[in-house]
Order: sequence, then C-alpha cells, then structure tokens
Amino acid sequence: MNLMRFGRPAVIAIAAALVLSSCASNEGGASTSTDDAAPASTLSGTINAAGASSQGSAQEAWISAFQTANPDVTINYDPSGSGAGRETFIAGGSDFAGSDSYLNDDELAGTFAACAPDTTAVDLPVYISPIAVIFNIEGVSDLNLDAPTLAKIFKGDITTWNDPAIVALNADAKLPAAPITAVHRSDDSGTTKNFSDYLNQNAADVWTEKPADPFPYQSGEGAQGTSGVVDAVTNGTGTIGYADASRAGDLGVAKIKVGEEFVGYTAEAAAAVVNDSPLVDGRADNDLAIKLNRTTTDATHYPLVLVSYAVVCTEYADAEQGALVKEYVSYMASAAGQEVAASSAGAAPLSSDLQSKVAAVLATLK
Repeated sequence: MNLMRFGRPAVIAIAAALVLSSCASNEGGASTSTDDAAPASTLSGTINAAGASSQGSAQEAWISAFQTANPDVTINYDPSGSGAGRETFIAGGSDFAGSDSYLNDDELAGTFAACAPDTTAVDLPVYISPIAVIFNIEGVSDLNLDAPTLAKIFKGDITTWNDPAIVALNADAKLPAAPITAVHRSDDSGTTKNFSDYLNQNAADVWTEKPADPFPYQSGEGAQGTSGVVDAVTNGTGTIGYADASRAGDLGVAKIKVGEEFVGYTAEAAAAVVNDSPLVDGRADNDLAIKLNRTTTDATHYPLVLVSYAVVCTEYADAEQGALVKEYVSYMASAAGQEVAASSAGAAPLSSDLQSKVAAVLATLK
C-alpha cells in the first residue's frame, strides 16, 4: 500500500502505541475474553455521533460489542448521511462524524466546535466496503454493465432496459422493453460521491460533473439514505440503484466491467483497490484520506468501492470526552473491530499496515 507517510521512527512509535493499547484494553475497549478474572471496565460516558448510513450495520455491531465490554458507556449513532454527519460534527453537535467522503479543503480551513481552539480534525479510515449496483428487473437475474453505460443510465441518457448499449453487454439476457427508474440518494451522501468518482474516472466524457456528495443530475428518482434507495429499488419495477453492498439483500446485483471481464463485488476485491491507492496529497501527515484509483484493469479488483472515515478532533475541547472517543474509534479500527464489521456487514477489513497507521494517529489524540 502506498501509504508511507510514517518513517522508521514512527514505526517504533506505532509498535509502542499498540503495546500500550493492548495493556489499556484491560480497562476499556471491547474484548472477547472469557476470563472472569479480567478487571471491569472503568470507562463511562456518552458518545454521540452521526454520519454515513453505509456504516449503519457495522456501527450497530461495534456499539453492541463496545457497550457490552463497557457497560457504563452509551453510544448513539445517527445514520443521517455523510454530509449531514460532517455538518453536525463541525457545528459541535456530535463527538465524531462517520463519512464516506473525507473532509474537503473548505471544511479543513474552518473551525470545529468540538475541537480545542487552534486545532483541527482528521480523517481516519475505519470501514471499507464495495458499492453494489442493485436492480429489480422482471425476468432478469444477471446483469453486466460497463462504466459508460452505467453513467448514461444514471444521467438519464439511456431510458429503457432493451437499449442497444445494454443489450450488447447482455447477449443472453431477456431485457424487457420497459422504462428504467434509476434511484439515487436525495441527501448529501459519500456513497454518491464515491459512485460519481468511479463514473468520472472511467467515463469522463459522459459523467462530466466532478464527484461531490449531492447527486449531480436532474434525472431519475431520489431517495433518502441507503435504506431509502434499497426500499425504492425493492418496491419498484425496472429499478436500479447503488448502495453499500451490506444492504443489497436479495436484490439483483450487476457485475461491472474491469479490463476485459465483468466482475462481481467481494470484500477482498474491494480491499485490493484500497491497498493499491495512495494518500491524498497536500494534507497533514496525520490525515489518512485515501485517493482511490478506480481505473484498474485487474479483474481481481473491484473499483466501485468506498472508504468510510471516522472524522475526529486531533485535540478535543473536552479532554475526557476526547479520551472516550479515542477508546471507541481505536476499537473500531482494531483487528477485533474490523472482524466484527466483516462478519456483521461484509466489510473488507483494514490491512494490518493501515490499522497500524490509524493506531499511530489515535495515539496522539488528546
């Protein structure tokens, strides 16, 4: 992974931080230990967070495990969407944000109400997941799409399922002469930004708008949150949408063209893209925002992927609250937390290298 912002001295610091974290886990964090002699947690307090609905299933599992290990801690997570989550955090209404989009330059140039004066916030990867292109077309169980065709569908340039461009990619399918209802997020969504980024990188002549949290075109049907998109696709006919893969359920899921092959999503194929992507240039050394390379032609990769972040203060105005947030986010990004996200939400675990880098940043959190 091209994430080498930390040199050899930092590697030593990381190792020390991990040892200290391991020791601290006897007092806080989530544990799967069955040792009845383990000391009870001394953590207490309430964390309020909001943001990415893609993290919803993982947050439910993380919260359950963390609160079980730390019964005097209460964690509330509102899956209001990445944009709303960042706005809430910036305004001081939450202790951290979950976001499928890293902080933009304008946000970083501003102030964060929960953070100590003259400090800022950073983006820490905690959740990696494929984005599924979900569909509900009568009589169709398999669907192949390339980026230009997918872009034209969601832009509104292709309006029927038997359009020649779709037929050419699906020679064996019986595609109906039925209208397409393309469902997008109506709220500001990091999932939308990642979906748009994939289309802009691979079909820039069609998807000409730059990636952003709002859906860029006046086409299709809007729905609130991941659950709204899934419900609209499920309850409609001739529908297609995009959502975190953990929420695809029994809906059809399209394969996307990578190189010369059509590829379905897997956690491993999504993680491979993240592992081959660098950090965003020009940001602070402790900010781990990742610039995803979605133009791969390697069919073992699934480039329609999102990295979701915990957006946290480098120093909190309330030091005790900062310490509590540090414990919880450390658990989310730990090997144990990543295993929980993988089993509950089908997430792709952070690599051990990326886990170490997140741990190193968290060790400096105040």
